[in-house]
Amino acid sequence: MEVALETTKTPGEQDATRKQIRGSSLFLFGRMLSLGINFFTQVLMVRYLSTRDYGELAYGLAVVSFLRIFASLGLQDAIPRFVPIYRENREYGRMFGTILLAVGAVLVTGLLIVVVIWNAPLFLMPFITHEGLPTLAVFSILIVLVPVETADALLDGLFASLAGTRDIFFRRYLLGPGLKFGVVALLLWMKSTIIFLACGYLLAGATGVLIYGVLFINLLRKQNLLQHLRLKEIAIPARETLAFVLPGLVSTLATCIAPVHVFLLGRLRTMPEVAFYRAAVPIADLNSIVFASFTLLYTPLAARLFARLDYRGINGLYWQTAAWMSVLSFPIFAVTFSLAKPLTVLLYGARYAPAGPVLAVLSLSVYFNVILGFNLQTLKVFERLRYVIGASVTAALANLVVSAVLIKLYGTIGAGIGSAVTLIGYNLLLQVGLLPTADFHVFDRRYFWLYLTIALAACGLFFVGWLTSLSLYVLLPLAACVSLCVLALAKKKLSIAETFPELLTLPFARLLT
Repeated sequence: MEVALETTKTPGEQDATRKQIRGSSLFLFGRMLSLGINFFTQVLMVRYLSTRDYGELAYGLAVVSFLRIFASLGLQDAIPRFVPIYRENREYGRMFGTILLAVGAVLVTGLLIVVVIWNAPLFLMPFITHEGLPTLAVFSILIVLVPVETADALLDGLFASLAGTRDIFFRRYLLGPGLKFGVVALLLWMKSTIIFLACGYLLAGATGVLIYGVLFINLLRKQNLLQHLRLKEIAIPARETLAFVLPGLVSTLATCIAPVHVFLLGRLRTMPEVAFYRAAVPIADLNSIVFASFTLLYTPLAARLFARLDYRGINGLYWQTAAWMSVLSFPIFAVTFSLAKPLTVLLYGARYAPAGPVLAVLSLSVYFNVILGFNLQTLKVFERLRYVIGASVTAALANLVVSAVLIKLYGTIGAGIGSAVTLIGYNLLLQVGLLPTADFHVFDRRYFWLYLTIALAACGLFFVGWLTSLSLYVLLPLAACVSLCVLALAKKKLSIAETFPELLTLPFARLLT
């Protein structure tokens, strides 16, 4: 039965899945390239700043992340959904109308937030901690990042919709990380303060957006799309777009876990505890590198298959992508989950040892999100928007209640547990929402043994690290060996040779087939 299932893939399913994985692999390479730069930058910054200074910076950036949700209005998700469909149907007036609507709305809301915060101090009250407001000068500078980062996310969606993968690669994975590293390097060299760091972050972000904008205009010219731009024919599909982005906005609020927990820690505990939690978040988020790399191309491909009513193709795309993400992310999960405490001490020093248990819990929840695949994105493509809103509101309210209690009682580790409970519960709710779909499996049994292998490998590593006194330098090679074993057992399910046929010419080709 299993063989029969695997041999009934339609040409559309095979082509879409291959295009998704190959295109996303370029993004993954870019992410891995920028990972070293970003991570090294993070370690330098955390080691240089005091726990209080880093806590204040993290608190300010959390406010930016939270306000950016409202500035974007969820339009960065609407771009990959509608632009590919309008282009496929040659509805260029509606395509450019969608782009103009998104760009205009993002600029207006982002600038409005900055102006209001600058001129109405009363709006700062919700962000005041029990230790007082983080340095006002730092906060006033960082708040300008709201429209800058929102525009950057919007441009990501535009490039993905028009298949501008090389430009995304350059801007997101080379230029952006390089600029931030330069800022932190200058911070250390000049022995400056977080004021300098905040200004540098703002300048780096604005420079990146300007370059990204120029690249986008060039992309439109290369694809001969500007010749279809006629002002009289532009139609702004406001109703369809806004109906789509509302659930996306609500779902984003539900998954906006880290900023909410930073707020709660700042209100209920201390700035050093904010620093401990925030230091663990970037390491745990490494588990989502592959997930984020695959996301940009998944929604446009799934939208095209949905336009053809090819649910079987979407199912193949969904689970094959989830399998790839699970296997490729496993080495990171093995280290950040099983070796969390020694890894944290190695990177940040002994003063950040309390962040170790938080890292383990956060890594588990992020990896759980990865192995379940793109359930949220698929529900949006299927236009089950009411269900997304209901699940998102439920998760957001549960997050506030559970996390407030746990943080009040247990501090940093309470924030970690609250994050995990919220993210895992939210993903299960979304997976249930995919049940009533013909030719789509909420769990594809072809991948049962793959997921069982991953679970056993992760548990084995965890207990070895917990029950023995082996050093990190022994456990790291062990984790690498286990990861290779997982890849070896999963290679047939991943269809590596079909996805990357050029690998068959390499000397080790037999190991991949």
